[in-house]
Amino acid sequence: MMRSHEAFVRHQMLPQVPPPASQAGLVKWLRENLFSSLSNTVLTVLSLLALWWVVMAAWPWLSNGIWTTTSLKECREVLQGEVGACFSVLAERWNQLLFGFKYPSELYGRPTAAFLLLFIAGAPVLFYKSFPRYLLLVTAAYPFIAYWFIWGGTILIPVVAALGLIGAMLVFRRLSNSSFATGFFGAVAAAAVIWWIGGKISGSAPGFMALQEVASRDMGGFMLNMLLGVVCVSLSLPIGILLALGRQSDMLIIKWICVVFIEFIRGVPLITLLFVANVVLAYFLPPGTSFDLILRVIIMITMFASAYIAEVIRGGLAALPTGQYEAANSLGLDYAQSMQLIILPQALKISIPGIVNVAVGLFKDTTLVSVISMFDLVGMIRGPILGSTSWNGVYWELFGFAALLFFVVCYGISQYSQWLERQLRTDHR
Repeated sequence: MMRSHEAFVRHQMLPQVPPPASQAGLVKWLRENLFSSLSNTVLTVLSLLALWWVVMAAWPWLSNGIWTTTSLKECREVLQGEVGACFSVLAERWNQLLFGFKYPSELYGRPTAAFLLLFIAGAPVLFYKSFPRYLLLVTAAYPFIAYWFIWGGTILIPVVAALGLIGAMLVFRRLSNSSFATGFFGAVAAAAVIWWIGGKISGSAPGFMALQEVASRDMGGFMLNMLLGVVCVSLSLPIGILLALGRQSDMLIIKWICVVFIEFIRGVPLITLLFVANVVLAYFLPPGTSFDLILRVIIMITMFASAYIAEVIRGGLAALPTGQYEAANSLGLDYAQSMQLIILPQALKISIPGIVNVAVGLFKDTTLVSVISMFDLVGMIRGPILGSTSWNGVYWELFGFAALLFFVVCYGISQYSQWLERQLRTDHR
């Protein structure tokens, strides 16, 4: 008798089984990224050994650090020959490292508030998808508020400056329909008239909502580096875009002006331009003219960064296929519309790594102002702090602190640029 074969049909689903340990979690990440092959395993082991050696060599110096003494001599007496850092110099001179040695200590809250407001004002621009557009008004008002906080004086000065720019923008929009030149010169004239009238008004009421004034020569420390970095990067980006477009213009005069400017600035070291701003520029001004040194330095650093950003953006424009330009022409767009809507957005996306590279380099190059007797963070370390008898000989602690501050800022800029590239990616790779 033959046995019948009946088909088995399951009426219930099997419960979900977790993946194997080697295919999930930390084990999977380690296997794929650190131990995927014999060569990667060897490199991982060697890297861990090198890291362990560095940590073990630096740990006694960090763990035995002294924070409570008032001089290097006292630090050495406390350590009694043992290895250890003298972090007391940071605890005693932190205010000079951050704000300089002349900025009034009772006013430290003002530049600190300006620094915190920078994140609030920058958020609508940096994270434009997460904030409503009307918050851009806060971004536009921030430069004038920050100036009032840091330099002080009557509030009428930044208000008049803002009104002049607003008036120039309105006049340009009204007159640029006939021609760009008419709109440009009309905007310049409107701004000049508003600033002249506003200067008379602010001069007659110097005490109106006035904060204690601080001279530019009293500013220093890391605050000066942040001030130069933020202002120069913000100004150099739009100027660099204009220079890149001007270099590709069909108008020969504008093209060669941009070419000569870019090639000359890129061929001169930044330190030379800083010496020009500090010494040579005064010879071209009328006798008795007072031209703020920080303003001169901002102009020179901005010119230097603009030339490099212009070349980066020109590379982005050259990388676009000619079909994009032809598509803009086929839609009936004029030059300004095609650049604003089609060409520049794509070119800027391509140029993000190069622009960030210039911005990071520019921020680090702000330390060069120490060679023209401006006491930024490095200038404070090399001058008043190491020049004092109490802390002469403390190097690793001070320059390590400076390196940490610059690393945090530059790393933040780099991480934001990578996030922005991922947000703008359209190929879904």
